[in-house]
Amino acid sequence: MRAPDELRALVEESLAELRLDPMLGALEEPIRYALGGGGKRIRPVLCLAVCEAAGSRAEGAALPATALELVHTFSLVHDDLPALDDDDERRGRPTVHVAFGEAVALLAGDALLAEAFALAGRSGRPEFVRELAGATLGMIGGQYLDVTGAQMQLEELHGLKTGRLFAAAVGLGLWSADVPVEHQGPWRAFGDELGVLFQAVDDALDGDGYAAELGPDGARRLAGEAAQRAHERLGGLDADTAVLAELVDGLAVRTA
Repeated sequence: MRAPDELRALVEESLAELRLDPMLGALEEPIRYALGGGGKRIRPVLCLAVCEAAGSRAEGAALPATALELVHTFSLVHDDLPALDDDDERRGRPTVHVAFGEAVALLAGDALLAEAFALAGRSGRPEFVRELAGATLGMIGGQYLDVTGAQMQLEELHGLKTGRLFAAAVGLGLWSADVPVEHQGPWRAFGDELGVLFQAVDDALDGDGYAAELGPDGARRLAGEAAQRAHERLGGLDADTAVLAELVDGLAVRTA
């Protein structure tokens, strides 16, 4: 089993080797800018780690993991736009719409999403496409509920907006390892806890969402409970889940 840093290096290598459609022309520059913004690559690393824990080599999940990161990056580019979160900076540098203009950022996000599905489609695995599509639609649906101020439980909102990509990371890793659908349930139950964990910590750091509703300590407590449930789910799997447990712990204690 490879450590998270080794899996992250595999993700970075795959992104560096990604060939974008030549029809995009000079739009490749803002796309590469968006993809090169740093970050821990949590979702694709999780996908690779699940694949290895399920008994296959991580390289077998590199393609869907990369596609997942493209979808995630698309969501960040669009979330930063003035029509949504209107953020001028991400990870210590100008957001795409600040660096290249709003119209270019919109198109770069569109291209990232299209490239993600082109990549998944090249795999010849319809399961990858279905998993990615379901997660993307769930994430977009959650974002719509957020921007329209729909009255609903935060857990339901974040289960869509944040949780669906984490769940897809687990699902794509399972499909890559050829885990039969009838054996996926316990793994997917683990994945369902990760979105809650990530969002609760995120809100505790930003002072909104769960932190606004429960207070920072309440948000951290919610994150701790989700982390505990995730570990319990891992404990029920007949697999070497040490790396997955390390990822859970890293999510629970992160400070940025």
